[in-house]
Amino acid sequence: MEIFDDLLKFTVIDIIDVILVALLLYYVYKLVKGTVAINIFIGIVIIYIIWKITQALQMQLLSNILGGFISVGMFALIVVFQQEIRKFLLMIGSTNFGSRKKFFKQLKFLQTETSDGTDIESIIAACTKMGASKTGALIVLEHNNSLDFLKATGDVMNIEVTQPIIESIFFKNSPLHDGAIIIENNIVKATRVILPVNNEKTLPQRFGLRHRAAVGITEKTDALALAVSEETGQISYFKGGEFVIFKDTEELAEIIKKDLA
Repeated sequence: MEIFDDLLKFTVIDIIDVILVALLLYYVYKLVKGTVAINIFIGIVIIYIIWKITQALQMQLLSNILGGFISVGMFALIVVFQQEIRKFLLMIGSTNFGSRKKFFKQLKFLQTETSDGTDIESIIAACTKMGASKTGALIVLEHNNSLDFLKATGDVMNIEVTQPIIESIFFKNSPLHDGAIIIENNIVKATRVILPVNNEKTLPQRFGLRHRAAVGITEKTDALALAVSEETGQISYFKGGEFVIFKDTEELAEIIKKDLA
């Protein structure tokens, strides 16, 4: 009866509290979705729900065991979810609350379907053509996390994305071909950008600094990256610090559109 009495005392503040917790859990789920951490996250949620049920039913022994596991397990979670925590804190720190447009961009996960208008087909077509001529390229697609801290390492631009523009930037005799380019909302925002390189992850020997940089930027932020190998001409796609497997360029385009949404 006490449980039902507590439910009847539910206030507006309690409703807001539940909604905020639900939004937080949903965003954490979106953050780890598609990574190996998703199974761990689901397991934690299940254990937490069971713990709360045992508390409500006054099952003291099981409740104490689960409570001890959760309290001690918090330290282990920091290690397990270190990449996801880094991305979450980076998103919070890079949010410009003075700009309404940027603020709502950070809250894109609340929308069921979004699109930043980036011409993915032109980007992939440029990568395909550069791959055929063994022209190396590294393209970073900004998502929610601001990459302004990286744009300053290169040449700031404001050029609309087209296939010829991308090909001309990475042309071997072009002064802009070194480094990466950053694309935001179908605009090339910077060229010759220096990206953080991942030296911890073991990559096949055929992959060099360009691919390590793609791993590094997608591991530290929620950006997406495309790399064209100068040796093989192969196109590689990176998300969350990992290779994303695709059958052909059509499937690659669909994957990128889905990830950007």
